[in-house]
Amino acid sequence: MAEEVKKEEKRCDIKKAFSTFLKVVLGLVFLGLGAMAILKWWKLLLMIIKGCIGLFLILAGVITLAIAKE
Repeated sequence: MAEEVKKEEKRCDIKKAFSTFLKVVLGLVFLGLGAMAILKWWKLLLMIIKGCIGLFLILAGVITLAIAKE
C-alpha cells in the first residue's frame, strides 16, 4: 500500500503540466507585447510621466504633512 502512494506522488499530472506551460507561454507573450508597446509609444509614455510629476509631488506633500501632524 505504501508503494502505491509513492507511485502516485511520482506520477506527473499532464493537465497540470500543460496548464503551467500555457501560463509560462502566455506570460512571455504579454512581456513581449508590453516591451513592444513601450518602444512604440516611448514619447507618449514620457509625456504621461512628465504630466504626473506635479500630481505626485502634491500627493507626497500631503502625505508628508499628514505624517508631520502626528
